[in-house]
Amino acid sequence: MDNFNKDIDDRANLTNSNRFELLLFRLGKSELDDKQELFGINVFKLREILPMKEFTKPAGMKSPLLGVINIRDQVMPVIDLPAVMGYKPTTDLNILLITEFARSVQAFAIESVENITRLDWKQVHTAEKAVNSNYITSIACLDENADTNNLAMVLDVEQILYDISSPQHDLRTNDLPSGHVNVRPGTTAIVAEDSRVARSMLENMLNNLQIPHQMCTTGQEAWVKIQDLASEAESEGVPINHKISFILTDLEMPEMDGFTLTRLVKSNEKLRRLPVVIHSSLSGSANEAHVQKVEADGYVAKFEANELSSMINQVLNKVS
Repeated sequence: MDNFNKDIDDRANLTNSNRFELLLFRLGKSELDDKQELFGINVFKLREILPMKEFTKPAGMKSPLLGVINIRDQVMPVIDLPAVMGYKPTTDLNILLITEFARSVQAFAIESVENITRLDWKQVHTAEKAVNSNYITSIACLDENADTNNLAMVLDVEQILYDISSPQHDLRTNDLPSGHVNVRPGTTAIVAEDSRVARSMLENMLNNLQIPHQMCTTGQEAWVKIQDLASEAESEGVPINHKISFILTDLEMPEMDGFTLTRLVKSNEKLRRLPVVIHSSLSGSANEAHVQKVEADGYVAKFEANELSSMINQVLNKVS
């Protein structure tokens, strides 16, 4: 896995062209049909890749949690990813993927790693209606030919973590901010988010704040809505902020990522004054630097409803 140790800036620079790197891996055979599928996860979510190590299993811990492990003086849960997805390893759980996102660190146990591939987000398509699994957020075409069968299923790791430790996540959403945010009457917020669980949390928060909004599952869908509303504003002779209150976007999404969406908005003279807040499970200095580079107005790591609410208020007050 020498490729994994490349300079992080090299990977971060891919965002300038709507590209990213996907780690491809195997879980074994499906318990339903014996198929061996290829899965993927954004490399930006990975801290490191390790061979399987000894872990401790506390009394009462149940599948898919295997136990806890200490990696570089940090204790984290070990999650049996094949068990989560309904797969059985053909050899064993040989690899640990140490992931860091959504303010948490965890180790996913898998069977094997294939390689790392660079893709354009246009090669990734939403899977919500195409795949019968709550844990597949999109399908990546590994060849530029859209008709290829060379595919990888991209995991919705946010949903997986939520389902495994929902009581912990609920603590972040059961005391949702409420009240009325100072948005212009008649405007709507454009929200771009591909994860089901994240959309649900955002919808609850925005409803509590009484903010009208339109949900999109890809950056491309959000961009089309923004353009449509911009055309409406132009035909009515009003500025765009009479139609859109702000834009709230995830970073990694099928078809168009949040960096590209933000860059398109901020490079358009008629749209650039629209506040853009990035809400992402991807963290780290490289991502934060790119948030500044594309001129986003705010950045909040998932999932802290009060922090996100505060950021929305902050950016709206700047333009009011």
